[in-house]
Amino acid sequence: MPVLCSSCDDKRAVLKRPKTGHSLCKACFFRAFEEEVHQTILAANLFKHGEIVGIAASGGKDSTVLAHVMKLLNERYNYGLELMLLSVDEGISGYRDDSLETVKRNQQQYELPLKIVSYEELYGWTMDAIVKQVGLKNNCTFCGVFRRQALDRGALMLRVDKICTGHNADDVAETVLMNILRGDIARLRRCTAISTSSEGEGVVPRCKPLKYAYEKEIVLYAYFKKLDYFSTECIYSPNAYRGHARTFLKDLESVRPSSIMDIIHSGENLSVREGVKMPVQGTCNRCGYISSQTLCKSCVLLEGLNRGLPKLGIGKHHRLHDKILTQQPLTEKEERKLKSVNF
Repeated sequence: MPVLCSSCDDKRAVLKRPKTGHSLCKACFFRAFEEEVHQTILAANLFKHGEIVGIAASGGKDSTVLAHVMKLLNERYNYGLELMLLSVDEGISGYRDDSLETVKRNQQQYELPLKIVSYEELYGWTMDAIVKQVGLKNNCTFCGVFRRQALDRGALMLRVDKICTGHNADDVAETVLMNILRGDIARLRRCTAISTSSEGEGVVPRCKPLKYAYEKEIVLYAYFKKLDYFSTECIYSPNAYRGHARTFLKDLESVRPSSIMDIIHSGENLSVREGVKMPVQGTCNRCGYISSQTLCKSCVLLEGLNRGLPKLGIGKHHRLHDKILTQQPLTEKEERKLKSVNF
């Protein structure tokens, strides 16, 4: 016997929501999903009327659903936002070039302006070239650092007031777990924030409208809406540290579906006792980007690549920053240590 929708009690249910367990028809699921995102935006006061908002678009399910829902809600509830798509081309052959074709189709489908910035254009390196030098063990460190700065640079080119990203509840919970596992108190304090204020010159505020949306529900929304998205995983990510946290979280979710929200709420309510030393936010002496050190992570990684010393940006080598900044040569011992990379 078919199960009726538990919301309208009229149409046949086509899915059981992973987040709540409710059996819903397509129309009621769409309405519930969209209304929850709308309430998240209102509760956190994410946008102001008249703002220009850049949507970080990768062509994947999260950013495609984000672009679709943001355009829909902006029109339905008269947010008064000017929306734009912003993409980063990391230079990964057979992956990013294909996903960017999806983004270009999304641009036409949603009739939104699109800006694409590339690693090669900004840094003189592609991820393909970086992986050839550093291998597959720490390549995600380079990509993550460069992408964050690339988004800010693209946002400045578009003169947007905010960037909204497709980070979902699973992403946030994974980040909480990762920061706990590696004892990163500074990031643990801020990783659950739904929005960030401007942290300095050249840094555009960011927000996560899908923060409380389960990944499974985003997939279901994209599937039933027949959205056009790219579903292949990055070819360089199998060894990423996040993958271990993701596997652990999926195991928890299979036993207790509320684990995702429980971890997020725990992260939101964690406090650091008084007296714990925290990094002081400053700016990079070379490029002016935010940094708690003399040089930002991006400049150190780039210097290591350009000098043929890929290990320079991996691990703690802060004592070498002054030498890098003043273009002093490294000692033979320092170079030997930085070249002996076990990637």
